[in-house]
Amino acid sequence: MSKPWRWSSVLILASSSPRRRELLSSLGVSFEVIPSGIDEPPPRWRQDPAAYALELAKLKAADVAARYPDDVILGADTVVSLGDHFLGKPRDEQDAAEMLTFLAGREHQVSTGVAIHCGYLRGDAVTTRVFMRSASLPEIEDYVRTGEPMDKAGAYGIQGLGGKLVDRIDGCYNSVVGLPLCLTANLLAHCGVEVRAPRCCDVTEMHNS
Repeated sequence: MSKPWRWSSVLILASSSPRRRELLSSLGVSFEVIPSGIDEPPPRWRQDPAAYALELAKLKAADVAARYPDDVILGADTVVSLGDHFLGKPRDEQDAAEMLTFLAGREHQVSTGVAIHCGYLRGDAVTTRVFMRSASLPEIEDYVRTGEPMDKAGAYGIQGLGGKLVDRIDGCYNSVVGLPLCLTANLLAHCGVEVRAPRCCDVTEMHNS
C-alpha cells in the first residue's frame, strides 16, 4: 500500500490503544493513528523493565517511520513487572485471574517507554510503583468477568474498575494508564510539535480508602 500524499508532516501515534489516544488528545495536538505491526520480542534474561518498555516503544516508532519517514511518529509501550516476572496481556479469563492473584497485596512496577521519530529516534521511560490491595478471589473473579482486564498488561486498568484493586501508587498515574504526559510533551517539543502543558506533570500519589 502506497503512502498517502500530504501537504506537510503530521503527528502519527503508532498505537491503537484508546487510552493513549485519549491522553495524547489532552495535550491539544492533532494526530493520526497508524498502529505498528511488529512482532514484539520477549524480554531478555533479567532485562530492566524500563529498558524493555523503551526498546518496544522505539521498535514501534521505527516501524511506522519506515513507512512514513517525513512525519513525526510517536511510539509507546507499557510493561508490568514484579521481580523477574513480566506480566503481559492475559490469554484468557483464567490467566487474568492468576495474574491478579499474583499481584494482590504486593507492590509491582509499571514502566512506560515513549519514543519519537522525527528524522532521528529518541525516547525515555517512566516507572511507577503500584501497591495492590489484598483482594479476595471472589473480588478478582467478579472483576475478570467484566472483561476489562483482557486487553491490558497486568490484567487490570487503573483508570477503570481495576482501580478498586489498587491501594496506592508512587509515581506517574498517566504512565500506568499508558502514556506519561510530561515525557511525551518534552519529546514532542524537541521535534517542534507545540503541545498544551500537561497539568501537574503527571506526578501523583493515589490512595484508595
